[in-house]
Order: sequence, then structure tokens, then C-alpha cells
Amino acid sequence: MSELSTEGARYERVVQLECNLDDMTGEELGFVLERLLEAGALDAWFAPIYMKKNRPAVLLGVLCRPEQAESLRALLLRETSTLGVRWCEMERLAVERHTVCVETPWGPVRCKAKRLGGQVVSIKPEYEECARLAREYGLTLRQVAEAVQARWREQNAERGEGASGAG
Repeated sequence: MSELSTEGARYERVVQLECNLDDMTGEELGFVLERLLEAGALDAWFAPIYMKKNRPAVLLGVLCRPEQAESLRALLLRETSTLGVRWCEMERLAVERHTVCVETPWGPVRCKAKRLGGQVVSIKPEYEECARLAREYGLTLRQVAEAVQARWREQNAERGEGASGAG
């Protein structure tokens, strides 16, 4: 198996913020996640944890650009019950990505295409578009996504390109 070059990928600095939360409702947590993403976080997530006295809780993690860290830390302190926010700076290698449109029997579907070494190595159909088509045509989400993948592979074969189309 040949390795793909990382040509076209770029190194960038990011900051990971985190805090433990053991006294917020699911609705409050969901609201905070929305606010973080609206405020420009690159990603935000929850992971289940246990705190002292065996209390169930969540770890709230946020990935952001260094210039966003201060405002997102302030948001966490303002919008959550946490008494403190931890963070660390790190580097990541980010691949080139762009949007492509794949025609299906039910209409076009936008996909994220991941490029590595100058070649598309995978695509991922946009969830909302696949879900809309599945509802509209009485299909499963998987049927739509698999049709998009299959059509992408056909289009690449017609063009003589070697993308796998795996998502």
C-alpha cells in the first residue's frame, strides 16, 4: 500500500479549551454548544465523565483559533456553571477540503471533498441534504448516502480519476 503525500496539507495553531460540568441541564448544555459554534469555535463536544463523589458530569471541549480563545473562554465562564477553564495550545495538520456537488436520481447533493497529495481521497455527503432527500422520497438516510458515494465513484471512473469516494 502506497502512502499519500501530505502535500497541500497545512500546519496550524489551535487552542483546546475544556471544563467539567456537573450541574447543568441537557437544554443548557445544548444551548452553550450552539453559542460556542455561533461564536466561531472550530468544533465543540461533550464527553461523559465522573467527578468527585462519583457524580456523573460532562467534559466540555472546544477547539478554536488562538485569536478566538479569550472570547470563547469568557463565553464559557458566562454561559456555564464552571468555575474555571483549562486550555492548551497545539498544532494540527489540516488537509485541503472543498465542496463538490454530486448528481443523484433525486437531485444534487453537496459533499465535502478531502484532498491529500493533490488527489481527492474521500467525500462526505452533507447530512442535511441527504436527510431532506430521504424524507422527500421515502428512503433511508443510508440509501441516499450510498447512492451519492456510488455516483461519485462512477463520475471519477468516467474521468479516469482514482478517488476512493469513501467517507
